[in-house]
Amino acid sequence: MPLSNRAAAEFIGTFWLVLGGCGSAVLAAAFPQVGICLMGVAFAFGLTVLTMAYAFGHVSGCHLNPAVSLGLVVGGRFRAGDLLPYAVAQVAGAVAGAAVLYLIASGNAGFDLKGGFASNGFGEHSPGGYSLTAALVCEFVMTFMFLIIIPGATDQRAPSGFAPIAIGLGLTLIHLISIPVTNTSVNPARSTGLALFVGGWAIEQLWAFWVAPLAGAACAGVAYRLVSGERSRAAGIEGPAAGSTIPKSPG
Repeated sequence: MPLSNRAAAEFIGTFWLVLGGCGSAVLAAAFPQVGICLMGVAFAFGLTVLTMAYAFGHVSGCHLNPAVSLGLVVGGRFRAGDLLPYAVAQVAGAVAGAAVLYLIASGNAGFDLKGGFASNGFGEHSPGGYSLTAALVCEFVMTFMFLIIIPGATDQRAPSGFAPIAIGLGLTLIHLISIPVTNTSVNPARSTGLALFVGGWAIEQLWAFWVAPLAGAACAGVAYRLVSGERSRAAGIEGPAAGSTIPKSPG
């Protein structure tokens, strides 16, 4: 599959993740009487990944996340040369999703970006008031586990056809655990898209939501290969043939 097609799929998929996941938090979480609350937001994020995995897993692998792409590079599942184009497409998709969400949310007279706009933060900007250390540990561990789930579910030895379900539910569980701590990032693109609209503190704290997820993903890439005994399947694979050799890895 040409890189342009794969990048376009990553753009659309990440757009949907931000609009669907963050949109559920901004528009629906606290809606009077029928708000979906924390559990609903967690499931919304999981559903965005599950739906896009079935829609675009066969096109791009449906990473939707620079940390996922990096973890798969380290784990030998993805070509290093495609990492930057994927990351650019993912961040661009996240910004586009945040822009559409802003246009919708600002149509309400009571909307105020000071409410956070589902941005990720620590300290006074953490939903539960958690410290920087707690936020870094949480984001590292949650991303690490996400990048254990993804290669495991897409391993050629695993039951086929169920990977999107396992990965979507994995992301749901991650959100159920960590929304109170950081509003859950595990995805630098998702964090960047919202932070650009909030500005100020969200931009100042954005570094944490790049460093911790990327570090957790890289460590998981090494850990999964060691534990599973899997060899690299990315080396020497080019063009459309890659789809038949490298398992599609949504996330």
